[in-house]
Formats: sequence, C-alpha cells, structure tokens
Amino acid sequence: MVPPPVRRGGQDASGSLGCRPMTTPPYQQYPQGVSDKSKVVAGVLGIVLGGFGVGRFYMGDTKTGVLQLVVTLVTCGFGSLWGVIDGILILINGGVDGQGRPLRD
Repeated sequence: MVPPPVRRGGQDASGSLGCRPMTTPPYQQYPQGVSDKSKVVAGVLGIVLGGFGVGRFYMGDTKTGVLQLVVTLVTCGFGSLWGVIDGILILINGGVDGQGRPLRD
C-alpha cells in the first residue's frame, strides 16, 4: 500500500502551491470591453502626482508615464504641468487603459 502524498505549506501533490491566480473578485464584474480601472482615480492621481506619471502608470500606460516623469525631471518640475492637464482631461473626457479599453466611470 502506498502512503498518500505529504502536503507541506499548502503545496499539492505536484509540488506547486495550488494558488488561484489573482483576478477581479466575482462580485465585481464589469461589462465586457470596459476597463477595471476607474476614470476618477486616474484623473485624481494625474492631478495630484501627475509630474511623476502616476496616473498613467495606474492606467497601464507605462510609456507615457515614464515620459511624464522624464519631462518633469529635465525641466526641474515645470513639466509636471503636463500631468495636471492630463489628469483634468481624463476626468472630463475619460480615457483608455493600457489595453485600449475605456475607463469605467
């Protein structure tokens, strides 16, 4: 008779942890084609921390976020105006996340 496999630290018989992937909780289902990122959060982050590109990093647009950060550093802080204007425009017009889906309201 073969003894059952020993489970240590949450591992299954194959040795993997058996954790479920992190996804949106089932109680927060968004319509198909709509981002799970909020327009309000992206806009406020853009206004408050826009010089660091935080609003764009939140939306998943890392290229523009890095560009905002570099412009702010090169212009000794004056480039942060770009992030503030970007945050205001996101609040007014909305925007898309890094995958091209429209931000939710």
